[in-house]
Amino acid sequence: MVRANGAVSLRELARVVQTSEVTVRRDVRALEAEGLLDRRHGGAVLPGGLSREPGYPQKTHLAAAEKSAVADLAASLVEEGDAVVVGAGTTTQELARRLARVPGLTVVTNSLLVAQALAHANRVEVVMTGGTLRGSNYALVGSGAEQSLQGLRVARAFVSGSGLTAERGLSTTNMLSASVDRALVQAAAEVIVLADHTKLGTDTMFQTVPTDAITRLVTDEQATADDRTARELDALADRGVQVTVAPLGLPGDPQPHPSYGQGPALEPRRGQQTAPLPGQRRPGAHGGPPPVPGGPGVAPGLPGQARLAELGSRRKR
Repeated sequence: MVRANGAVSLRELARVVQTSEVTVRRDVRALEAEGLLDRRHGGAVLPGGLSREPGYPQKTHLAAAEKSAVADLAASLVEEGDAVVVGAGTTTQELARRLARVPGLTVVTNSLLVAQALAHANRVEVVMTGGTLRGSNYALVGSGAEQSLQGLRVARAFVSGSGLTAERGLSTTNMLSASVDRALVQAAAEVIVLADHTKLGTDTMFQTVPTDAITRLVTDEQATADDRTARELDALADRGVQVTVAPLGLPGDPQPHPSYGQGPALEPRRGQQTAPLPGQRRPGAHGGPPPVPGGPGVAPGLPGQARLAELGSRRKR
């Protein structure tokens, strides 16, 4: 599966071979020792992950429920009438589908997939950069894209990437994509990184956004279930990044989302609707109960609840 897709999550591997994630994690560790693959938080990739990038079809199936949860939360940061920048990626594509419901929005993007998701939205203006099409991720790159962003100023930039570490920040495997992403974030007052748990602790070849330039990270609750990714979140928060954890519940649940480390809890903003998207797979179908209404944002028994409580109390001291 890893050879066919370039990357695969532990959850998907466990489902296909019909065993537990604990068993899969042990087998993946053994395969890594033999040099057959590289472990990543929550998954595995082919060796040489610093420079290898999975294709778009493979990325759409990796951590799909987690990306959906991240996009739900990120959309709550956008208000009616805002002007935002949205970079390329499968997670930002999910975000764009939700932004189609926010009236009066202006979205600047270099992603054909983001533009397509917003093409038929009422009262949403889409501004595309120039540039050369990079077919592997349907994004416009190169000097034309970068020059078209000069002089631009918006409230927020929403970007994703191939990896995120506290030491180096957000990174990607392609030099041209990294250059355009840097131009995108320079146009914004706030930089919001969308990264599911499989990207945490992963370092790739080209730095996109240094840690001190990241305003907020939106990730999923699986990041709190593993000690290594939880430490990465802690390190990011210590360096001033506001880390917000999206619960893997059902879309449209009304309770606020928990913030990790600092800042207030988030609630859907004015003009933001939270009904499920047409044809959208409900994250609850991938395993795990929905959050408890009125609860802290993480349902009892879900991995990571104890860590959220522990780290939250630690920061209050």
